[in-house]
Amino acid sequence: MQMLYNSENFAVVHIEVAEAASSPAWAHDGVEAPRRGGYEIVDKQSRREIFIEGTLAEYFKAGVEALIQQSPSAEEIDDYLSAYTVLAQQPVLLH
Repeated sequence: MQMLYNSENFAVVHIEVAEAASSPAWAHDGVEAPRRGGYEIVDKQSRREIFIEGTLAEYFKAGVEALIQQSPSAEEIDDYLSAYTVLAQQPVLLH
């Protein structure tokens, strides 16, 4: 788990988990287990969070990388994140 962004309004954490190496599909010697994970985006103002993975996580990552090329302000980053947290339904209980 790695904190990628933390502002007054949002927090973004990258979560990456290795699949169990004992899984039958990955029990071959020398084959690394695939990695799973995604991004947790917390809207601190609404106290809601969303976890994105798969294709949506890749799209999010590409958008962040493009945004970073423009040297964005914190407000511009927060605006980008708010497009994702509009989907957030999970209340934040502990953070």
